[in-house]
Amino acid sequence: MDIKKIPLMKTADVFRARVAELGLDLPIEDAIEKAPTSPVAQPLDIGGFKVGNRYAVHPMEGWDTTQDGKPTPDLIRRWERFAVSGAKLIWGFEAMAVRHDGRANPNQLVLNAENAPLIREAAQRALDVHEQRFGTTSDLLWGYQLTHSGRFSRPNQKTVFEPSLAYRHPIVDRKYNVKADQVVMTDDEVKRLIEDYVNAAVLAEKSGVPFVDVKQCHGYLGHEFLSAFTRNGAYGGDTLEERSRFAREIIAGIRQAAPKLIIGVRLSAFDWVPFKKGPDGTGLPEEFQDLLPYRFGFGINQNNPVEMDLAETVTYLKMMKEWGVSVVNVSCGSPYYNPHIQRPASVPPSDGYQPPEDPIVGVARQAGVVRLLKQAVPDMPLVSSGITYLQEFIPQVAQALVRNGWTDSVGLGRMMLSYPGIVSDSLENGVLETKKICRTFSDCTTAPRNGMKSGCFPLDDYYKALPEFQQLKDLKAAEREAARSAKAAAAVAV
Repeated sequence: MDIKKIPLMKTADVFRARVAELGLDLPIEDAIEKAPTSPVAQPLDIGGFKVGNRYAVHPMEGWDTTQDGKPTPDLIRRWERFAVSGAKLIWGFEAMAVRHDGRANPNQLVLNAENAPLIREAAQRALDVHEQRFGTTSDLLWGYQLTHSGRFSRPNQKTVFEPSLAYRHPIVDRKYNVKADQVVMTDDEVKRLIEDYVNAAVLAEKSGVPFVDVKQCHGYLGHEFLSAFTRNGAYGGDTLEERSRFAREIIAGIRQAAPKLIIGVRLSAFDWVPFKKGPDGTGLPEEFQDLLPYRFGFGINQNNPVEMDLAETVTYLKMMKEWGVSVVNVSCGSPYYNPHIQRPASVPPSDGYQPPEDPIVGVARQAGVVRLLKQAVPDMPLVSSGITYLQEFIPQVAQALVRNGWTDSVGLGRMMLSYPGIVSDSLENGVLETKKICRTFSDCTTAPRNGMKSGCFPLDDYYKALPEFQQLKDLKAAEREAARSAKAAAAVAV
């Protein structure tokens, strides 16, 4: 795969030429435009709240809470960095399990009665630094992301999955060694979990939190229910009405029990079939011919599951609008089984595969999906994802996406770990500090995949000083040596 690195593209014209060479449609403006005239400096109404600009911070976990799901200094530091970024929408800070068994790792926040005051204190620390830096929090919308990790739950041990499934998935079950039907949740268990979501939202509202996200992305439980075609009972089936019941009952419960909350949804708008590492290390789709029509994904072409079909996604946006959802953060796929479409990067995490396409293709795909959804449901505010790979060109592409009506807000994830000031620097100064820019080396994913904390180990001095820095360095060296040995063995065999 011929991947032309972003730092070598010195001008917007060079970037445009590469986009054209790839046959893509992805707009970019010639220069960074500062506030107050920049399109990303304009306010945005979300649920009656006037958000101060069009940048958002995606929720990101650090695998660094206490064992019982309470905040730590590492977490507080990360939240404070998000808060001084200059973005005026902080989408949930990070995922918070609504109960213990739904944690994606043993160091994930749990939003329960015991932890709620401490989580709120951590949020207040972040609000205080935002106010000190920018003078007010009156235009800052922030909140909590509510989740249950479903098949990817690891509540007790970092390397041991304890799954709760919406349905059995023939490929993902095999990849993660799921063999028992007993891990499929019963309808009664689902109903009790819905109550836990609502109870967590009530705790948030009582704490003065203005916003919650009912998470439905990346293969976690809320997302999985949307593709539960093969599930029996009230929460699955052929119709979207059936498969969206889980989310609908959560949202209805929150609106009744915590009516002050603004409700958002982070949504994987489309799936692809899971990918695997091919003989040369490049990703390729798992075999699916014997599974056609493919009834194991949402927003997917069931006759060719490496293509999207947004018909149900559009319908679902309209349904959520009717339910009272005020904003949707659009993502796609899952980092567990097809990360190249979800977070385009030049370097895969340790358990991943080399990208089968130039990562710009993945960026353009996600941007184009948000554009199509915005055209179909213009009255639903949308936040876009997957843009970090564009690095130096983020502000210029963000401006173009907002100005041209492709999206309402541009969200940043990994970039916030290395360089949260990319927002304030672009809006206030019109220039970036290139030494801080995330180059998508995926260390922030490789580390937690191997039981370590997540952070920007290449660029953040705080993480460079941790023992995990050397552990990660040794791990990557061992992987490179193993890859060289495998390549040499293959050459001898030939």
